[in-house]
Amino acid sequence: MTVDKLATLRELLRGYGSCLVAYSGGVDSVFLAFVARRVLGERALAVIADSPSLPRRELEEALEIGRRFDIPVRVVHTQEFNNPAYLANPNNRCYFCKHELFTELAPLARREGFAVIVYGENASDIADFRPGGLAAAEFQVRAPLKEAGLTKAEIRELSAQFGLPTADKPQMACLSSRIPHGEAVTLEKLALIERAESVLRELGFYDVRVRHHELRSTSVVEGGPPGASTVRHLARIEVGPDELRKFLADGINQRVVAELKQAGYTHVTLDLGGYRRASGNESHQETKFSSGRWQDAPHSASSRADGLGTDVAGQSQAAGTARAS
Repeated sequence: MTVDKLATLRELLRGYGSCLVAYSGGVDSVFLAFVARRVLGERALAVIADSPSLPRRELEEALEIGRRFDIPVRVVHTQEFNNPAYLANPNNRCYFCKHELFTELAPLARREGFAVIVYGENASDIADFRPGGLAAAEFQVRAPLKEAGLTKAEIRELSAQFGLPTADKPQMACLSSRIPHGEAVTLEKLALIERAESVLRELGFYDVRVRHHELRSTSVVEGGPPGASTVRHLARIEVGPDELRKFLADGINQRVVAELKQAGYTHVTLDLGGYRRASGNESHQETKFSSGRWQDAPHSASSRADGLGTDVAGQSQAAGTARAS
């Protein structure tokens, strides 16, 4: 079955004649770029978008994989951070990101004679909330992994057979996805998140997300106007469920607290539910697609309220109604 799907993928790519691969260094795009290179040779080019939402570690690893497996990779600098709609962080933020990416790739493809733009959506993504797919449709970007019926598990299996280091790479998403929808995306927040996740990865954690929450309070600040607003930052850490014990052993939690507070977080908490893929979409279970737009169905107050976990230094933290992404 998997072999048949791989043959279908190769046939699809061969039928394009040439393609640009929207490349991120993740499981799907590395596999797609690898197969496209083997099928199309010089008529395939991988392009990675560099912006503040891409961790430096991820960019370096993506480029190294390209060098190691003879996949030509070009870096383009996208400008989604100049778009107020993106920075406002609505629940379809990914649409604006992908729209910016394809806005960069479309003229590049025309200019250099690439017939098709492809990206790494796969058959396992069909049921997920993926507004970036709308941008792909607008630019007629193809998803050959999905068209071939390849699931995430099958892509990992084939990646292992080809010796790709991403075969067991954890799920990744841009840094902006760590900020709850409705809270603005800023460079300061992304820097905090990147540093915090680097701390956890250097300690050997595999599945890692640091969800970033704003805590706002109104108080009288000496020398300032009455009722000035103060913003503090809370880190809600998700690690794999089987890594929770490790987090709480050997003083690791205290090391994490110290380093994240030094980075700029006021509170550091651990989500006892552990890492869940696309946990930010849990608040969009009633989201509908209608007339070309993603629309939120009404939610009850209780369905909007999410706990932010337990303070890893040993204190409970209240959550309010922030929604995680």
